[in-house]
Amino acid sequence: MKPLQSFFFPFVILINIGLSSCVDETTNALEKQPYFDLKGFISEKIQEVDSVEVIKVSQVQDEVKETNVVYSIKDWEEEFGIFTEADINKSSLLQSYETNSSDTSLTHELSPKAKAKVKYLRITYADEAVSSVSIKVAEENLFYTSITLAELFLNSASNRIDHYSIETTQKIWFLEKNHMKIKGTIASKH
Repeated sequence: MKPLQSFFFPFVILINIGLSSCVDETTNALEKQPYFDLKGFISEKIQEVDSVEVIKVSQVQDEVKETNVVYSIKDWEEEFGIFTEADINKSSLLQSYETNSSDTSLTHELSPKAKAKVKYLRITYADEAVSSVSIKVAEENLFYTSITLAELFLNSASNRIDHYSIETTQKIWFLEKNHMKIKGTIASKH
């Protein structure tokens, strides 16, 4: 019986090591995101502009208002909520986007037969660093239509958000179109 036990114990250890390495590979494969990590990118970039002054121009219909504001991380999360909500790394959207990439751009565009609010996500690169992000989010039903185009641009020297724009047009059945636009320019850090 002793020779069988001495053979069995190392065999059990090898099987456990083999199984745990398979589990690790599966876990790592699931952790890798199929599309650009927009949510993570925005989260990282707003850290860099915490408490920095923003020259903000807001337009609702024809009324334009310019203000200087200083945003906290929480304010930035709210301001850039459209970007984080547009992250397409969801299991339900796994096969919904066609991806095209080159040295200077990456585009995830909604496939013709797929249904999702995010119509495209475009990232441009300069010197292998992200230089801009553009998204289009659209929703339409019998009573309501909403289209949002949002862009943010990074400063090539600092790799920090430089300016951004968010433009939304909404139309509710029987009501006039509602058009809103926000443009923000980040002040230089002192």
